[in-house]
Amino acid sequence: MMDLQNLAALLDHTLLRPEATKAEVLRLCEEASRYGFGAIFIHPCYLDLAVSAVADTATRVGVPIGFPFGSQTTNTKVNEAVEAGERGAVELDMVINIGRLKSGEYDAVRADIAEFVQATPGAGHKVILETCYLTQPEKLMACRLAVEAGVDYVKTSTGFGPSGATVEDVRLLKEAVAGRAKVKASGGIRDLKSVLAMLDAGADRIGTSASVAIVEEWLKEQSRKLG
Repeated sequence: MMDLQNLAALLDHTLLRPEATKAEVLRLCEEASRYGFGAIFIHPCYLDLAVSAVADTATRVGVPIGFPFGSQTTNTKVNEAVEAGERGAVELDMVINIGRLKSGEYDAVRADIAEFVQATPGAGHKVILETCYLTQPEKLMACRLAVEAGVDYVKTSTGFGPSGATVEDVRLLKEAVAGRAKVKASGGIRDLKSVLAMLDAGADRIGTSASVAIVEEWLKEQSRKLG
């Protein structure tokens, strides 16, 4: 039976809107500390602020790399990741080069991911596939390349594409990685029902900007059950 602590630890509490302010980042950090969210994700420009704000908690700090389109050069992504690691980020979520994948340039895609992983050995590495743009064979190939490159997780979405995570995609990715990596579901997950559906489909982590609403919904549900 899942309790609040276990649920919160599975949530990556995110604030990646382009207009996010310093005050909103500080509120995100306070919420993460209060509820015990496993990680927060913020833009790199707020990294120092966030690391300091959650320094006395178990919450990990992460940033996206190559966000949101994945089309930067490998050198740019690597430099971004290395700087983030030096400034205290311990979770790095890199967007795959979607165009090169769809062009069939699989060696280039694998190398792009592998250089990112190898350059930041102390961090947790996730690769965002942006599944809404991919065919099923492309999703399977992306998982294969990510696993070969040594990632810890494959992740469904940035939240900036035309659609986000689906139960079907989570199941597909879980089967494709076959235990060699984990799966993070993100994009459009805004309520407890959606979280539980993604976990049931095989997701190991959930990325959402609605973390507070989700845990509050869980608390209300528990209170209702207790009468």
